[in-house]
Amino acid sequence: MMCGITGTPGTGKSMIGEELARRGHRVVHLTDTVGPYVVGDDEKRDAQIIDVDRWAAEFVPVDGFVEGHFAHLLPCDRVVVLRCRPDELKARLAQRKYREAKIRENAEAEALDSCLIETVEGHDPSHIFELDTTRRDAPYCADRIEQFVRGEILADFGHIDWSSYLEIGP
Repeated sequence: MMCGITGTPGTGKSMIGEELARRGHRVVHLTDTVGPYVVGDDEKRDAQIIDVDRWAAEFVPVDGFVEGHFAHLLPCDRVVVLRCRPDELKARLAQRKYREAKIRENAEAEALDSCLIETVEGHDPSHIFELDTTRRDAPYCADRIEQFVRGEILADFGHIDWSSYLEIGP
């Protein structure tokens, strides 16, 4: 079974993936797989341009976890969408030295449920679990993900609303 762990940058994907790997699970960090699919750089958005359609089509499924911002684009058996309150997300991204425009873009994407919407559009709702990582450590989150994969926690999403964090104005 392949379980995707997706979410906006800064929601905890890599940290939780590392915790799952420490527990003996196979974890593929998708950033390690996209190199051949980079087709350019978007300097304005401070991001690489990736041919995600070709990447997803050529990705060889694994028995374990795949973590990364595009994990929901893969044919996963289960998908966990990590969420983080936008104010905390901004602080996490600032610690990583993201540029202000990139921090704002990611906080807005989180407030608008971007990763969750894309996940729901591509996966059976009974295979999706939304997990709030705000003020949660990696062991707690890994526990919840393992419980979901084992069927001890049912699919659940759509209860987190960060829309009040949207900035209105210029």
